[in-house]
Amino acid sequence: MSNVIKVSVRNLVEFVLRSGDIDNSFMSMSRALEGTKAHQKVQKSYGYEYEPEVTLKHSVYYDDFTIELQGRADGILTYEDEVIIDEIKSTTKDLEDIEENYNELHWAQAKCYGYIYSLQNGLDHIHIQLTYFHIELEERKIFKRKYTKEELEEFFLSLTDKYIEWASITFYWSETRDSSIKRLLFPFNNYRKGQRELAVAAYKTIEERKSLFAQAPTGIGKTMSTLFPSIKSIGEGITSKIFYLTAKTITREVPIASMEMMIKRGLRAKTVVITAKDKICLNDEVKCNPRDCVFAKGHYDRVNDAIMDIFENEDLITRDVAIIYANKHNVCPFEFILDVSLWADVIICDYNYVFDPQVYLKRFFENPMENYVFLIDEAHNLVDRSREMFSAEINKSSFLDIRDIFKEKYPPIYKSLNKVNSILNKLKKDLEIDGEYYQREGIDDLYYPIKKLMTVLEPWLIEEKNNEEYDKVLELYFNLITFNKISEFYDSHYVTYIKESSKDLVLKLYCIDPSYLLKEALSRGRSSILFSATLTPLDYHMDLLGGKDGDYNIKLSSPFPRENLCLMVADSISTRYKDREKTYIDIVRCIESFIEAKKGNYFVFFPSYAYMTNVYNLIMDRNQDINIIIQDGSMSEVEREEFLLNFEEENNLIAFAVMGGIFSEGIDLTGEKLIGAIIVGVGLSQICFERNIIKDYFTHNLGEGYEYAYVYPGMNKVLQAAGRVIRSPEDRGAILLIDDRYGTKEYKSLFPNEWLGAKNIRNDIAMKRILERFW
Repeated sequence: MSNVIKVSVRNLVEFVLRSGDIDNSFMSMSRALEGTKAHQKVQKSYGYEYEPEVTLKHSVYYDDFTIELQGRADGILTYEDEVIIDEIKSTTKDLEDIEENYNELHWAQAKCYGYIYSLQNGLDHIHIQLTYFHIELEERKIFKRKYTKEELEEFFLSLTDKYIEWASITFYWSETRDSSIKRLLFPFNNYRKGQRELAVAAYKTIEERKSLFAQAPTGIGKTMSTLFPSIKSIGEGITSKIFYLTAKTITREVPIASMEMMIKRGLRAKTVVITAKDKICLNDEVKCNPRDCVFAKGHYDRVNDAIMDIFENEDLITRDVAIIYANKHNVCPFEFILDVSLWADVIICDYNYVFDPQVYLKRFFENPMENYVFLIDEAHNLVDRSREMFSAEINKSSFLDIRDIFKEKYPPIYKSLNKVNSILNKLKKDLEIDGEYYQREGIDDLYYPIKKLMTVLEPWLIEEKNNEEYDKVLELYFNLITFNKISEFYDSHYVTYIKESSKDLVLKLYCIDPSYLLKEALSRGRSSILFSATLTPLDYHMDLLGGKDGDYNIKLSSPFPRENLCLMVADSISTRYKDREKTYIDIVRCIESFIEAKKGNYFVFFPSYAYMTNVYNLIMDRNQDINIIIQDGSMSEVEREEFLLNFEEENNLIAFAVMGGIFSEGIDLTGEKLIGAIIVGVGLSQICFERNIIKDYFTHNLGEGYEYAYVYPGMNKVLQAAGRVIRSPEDRGAILLIDDRYGTKEYKSLFPNEWLGAKNIRNDIAMKRILERFW
């Protein structure tokens, strides 16, 4: 049976015939909606002779495969003596400036529909009509051409012949890829303990179109255990594409290394790493228009050649590889890599490209239930990340700051800004807000004035690009777009949260429970594997991360020998906020005794910067020659790398860092680079208004508010920090947990299996004795 390649008429035309510049200068965000209204107005202006939104399908057969084309003609007019294919285009451009040859792509799409319709209805000739509809004036300009079926056939086949070059490359590529996958063996000589179990569970989950929630400690090899069976499922025709999703740039190195390893063992699979626009842009400043960027100018004239070049020569396309080809072909690397990803087998990217409603890759997710697999790394991070993605806020000052720009020349904008401002003032007064406030209901009075403000701002943003305040106005506009989008999701999973601070008022649509929105996003694929060393407790994570009835979960034990870890608990010391002043000296003595037992490098993790600084000052007063480095709250990527470079063998280093920060997860310090960690506290976030909103919500809905808001997220930070110590089968290390709550049943129940032999210590002498025996 021939291979079937499906493509829409629009995508076919745009891909083969695209040309010109990238120009992301401001375009009206409401144009799509207005365009739909324009289509409807034109369609309703005709009588029975006009059939709107006609779906047309056609297959083109080649030797080895079939191209299935589908599209929808805006309208077909049928008279006694002629048939007209109508293509409607909405515009704000002056109709007098639009000539017949204004845009050949507009004609091309309609000509394809004309060919399919004339072929299927036995017509010798047909008329093609372009209707340009001016959105504001509601006027139209019509161009009409007559074509014979032979003329349209020649044009249509010239397009498909050009597309077939691509279709054949992807068809023959899939044969090469699949035969290499069938030969591919697991890239290690042996499976680690738990690794085969996870790989088998992942494959079964993909096969059955379900989700798997996997808690798998460090060392099992989670990345390979999920990537390898996913790759195998591509070879079996079960899966069409894999998305490997990460929370942080640094964690992308592991899947990249895993793909490299399989490629060295014979795998042929196109892997693309999508890097954020500002991190791959070749200019000093991101300005995507032909005036400011040489890569944007004429990008579409050159990009197909660039895609063909990289596709034929590279299997693993990282940021650096993409930049080499972007420079070679003089194209925008970001847009180039997004196009290349359409032909990729594996896409490695940030969570937001699948989940964030503002930036997710719509090109992949237009059709529901595609055969995609989502591999979600460090899935515990997705809880808070998704709350951010599905929330939005506005602040009063952003309206006031730009108001005077419009006072004289643009009264409608000035009036709209005042309207939003007056609603916020009224809210503050009516609700008697002093500090912080929240309610379950949305503020319905606010949504329409914000939409109105967006509408009146759009002409100004199109016309006033040289205004010195332009960027400030544009920033507010995009913020309103986000706010408007999120307001459409608002329901019982949200609250409206209002905060007054230093003469400003912030109003936030806060998504407390993102589970149903994540569930919706995950349904765009076939199957999802969510994995982390810390999904404790599993029920909590399955609940918040969009788990469904019938989904699988698996909890694996550490593959490393238990005797390699010395875990101690100092549960006689309180680190609660009210007790900290009294116990600083106890913490310092614990650190001194812990590092005295063996020279080497240690991490000490704290619940906050303030706590860390106070302990740091005290320990430095008592130990003048100790080698301590301390995490700064605003470190650049270079400074982070320099911080980690201090972890060389025999450095006798003590590194102070905060739990839940950049050094408490996603870093690998194997062997003697790190031999121990002290964890001060139970990882609780500071009690704050937002966390208390979460607490209230889950107390009301599940009776577990404090656990969902504080205990479980805190314990995951603890487990992540502790996971820095043992990174390989050869590693040996010690961990000290300091807090009296570790002695309670509630916290002990959250300990992983390998922690169940923890030794309680009551004093420094006992700790020294245990450590001496261990080392």
